Amino acid sequence: MNSRKIEILVGVFVFLGIAAFTMLALKVANAGIGGSNETFGLHAKFDNIGSLKVRAPIKVGGVVIGRVDGIYVDPVEFVPVVNMAIDKQYECKFADTTNVSILTSGILGEQYLGLSPVIASNSSQQACLGHEVKQESDDLDSLFGVESKALKNGDRVTDTKSALVLEELIGQFLFNQGVNNPC
Repeated sequence: MNSRKIEILVGVFVFLGIAAFTMLALKVANAGIGGSNETFGLHAKFDNIGSLKVRAPIKVGGVVIGRVDGIYVDPVEFVPVVNMAIDKQYECKFADTTNVSILTSGILGEQYLGLSPVIASNSSQQACLGHEVKQESDDLDSLFGVESKALKNGDRVTDTKSALVLEELIGQFLFNQGVNNPC
């Protein structure tokens, strides 16, 4: 009977070890057992996405605010389009003049999207949320005669900067060296 208890305890210990390893793997992969937080979608067109992958982080100042949701080629323009899933708390907070760049962690690290946000004015945030807006005279939009809007679900970010591909940069450098130094 004593041997039976030891076998059960070993089985429970092995099961707990496998469960802990699975939870660690899910945490490292940034996946979860339950559903993820609520998000809203934006999309952006780039000339070159380099080695950007689905589930790559979207960061503002180093803080992850979302993930790349999908990548496809536009059937008309034949350029890459990146779909972004951004945390719902940022919906209607960024102006349509926000910049999205494909950046690299370190020299040969993973690529991610970096947002350089322009904060939307109060009036454009209220309009985005569907509230009635009264024009304020000290609002920056009215001051400069520009009408900006806040980004909401389904909008497109137009100010994008493509990835710098290391191989292309090396090729350009070598080509320029050969042109400047004819032997």
